[in-house]
Amino acid sequence: MLKPIFLLILSNLFMTFAWYGHLKNMSGKPLYFVILMSWGIAFFEYTLQVPANRMGSRYYNIGQLKVMQEMITMCIFPMFAFFYMKQPLKLDYLWAGLCLIGAAYFMFRGGMPESP
Repeated sequence: MLKPIFLLILSNLFMTFAWYGHLKNMSGKPLYFVILMSWGIAFFEYTLQVPANRMGSRYYNIGQLKVMQEMITMCIFPMFAFFYMKQPLKLDYLWAGLCLIGAAYFMFRGGMPESP
């Protein structure tokens, strides 16, 4: 049950760099180059995310997987924004995270599915 979560965390690291990493130091590069670089990074994201969701679907329903992914994003993105992009931390990240905790409550309130 924990392996899919670990893979989703790693996947999210790649996704965050693929989507936003180019904003730091590739603004002068041609758009096609940045797109190809992002696709290259996203390839590794997908090699982790697809197996994570396949494995995870044995333990979690699709809604739980999606909310889990969003919660992981809200943990990783503020660190990425602060440490890599040198953006200030804002309380908005905390408020968004609390909203996702509420979403997780509703997705998991019926309990965890039985393992196969």
